[in-house]
Amino acid sequence: ICLSLVKLLFYLAHSPLGSIALLDFQPRQFVMVDGNLKVTDMDDASTEELSCKGDSDCTLDFPTKSFPLKCSVAGKCEGMNEKKNVFNAYRYFFTYLLPHSAPLALRPLLSDILNATGDLRYGINETLAAFEKVLHLYQSGLYLQKRPLLLKDYISLKGFRTVEGEDYKCWPSYSHLGCLLSVHSAEEAAAICNSQSQCQSFTVTQQRTWTGRPLALFQSSLTDLIPDPNAVLYIKQS
Repeated sequence: ICLSLVKLLFYLAHSPLGSIALLDFQPRQFVMVDGNLKVTDMDDASTEELSCKGDSDCTLDFPTKSFPLKCSVAGKCEGMNEKKNVFNAYRYFFTYLLPHSAPLALRPLLSDILNATGDLRYGINETLAAFEKVLHLYQSGLYLQKRPLLLKDYISLKGFRTVEGEDYKCWPSYSHLGCLLSVHSAEEAAAICNSQSQCQSFTVTQQRTWTGRPLALFQSSLTDLIPDPNAVLYIKQS
């Protein structure tokens, strides 16, 4: 959601009409369509940058923060529309969504994005570049480097899987019935299973998230094994 929003704001900052500000920037003004964030109401969009005679005329005010901007030679407050969008993205979306559910190794990078957009040290170009770096690390599995190999502690049972049913819960699960999480590989799934006391087995499913990562089902028991030529069931040796 955050990446999709940043791509949208990048377009608005570099639109053929000039930099566009969303003046009524509220979560209710956006919808998800086929996994992409869309603006539903452009009535309050503006291409006008605030006119100024000096830097003192260019203060960007929010309820909890104010930011001094520069007055350009052309008599306009430089980058006000873009910065307004970035800070609103920070306060309405990033603060609620970014701190949660990311792998531990990526959380410092997301904290950097939070801090830099919250202080308006990042414009939209820097924000998009930072998000794309996190996405690359997430999709490639590079954030998993220098971890102990744990899959060797599991027995693999090829051609079988367990029935997805009600089991122990974890967060942020893709299923309300049990623990279904996004993983980069079976090795990462083994690390997750080891970190959960209830977990005794897992299956890396054929389901994929929007980033292309498979979903793994973690379970506490081995009841109801069923044949599945595409599946591999991993069981804790202990």
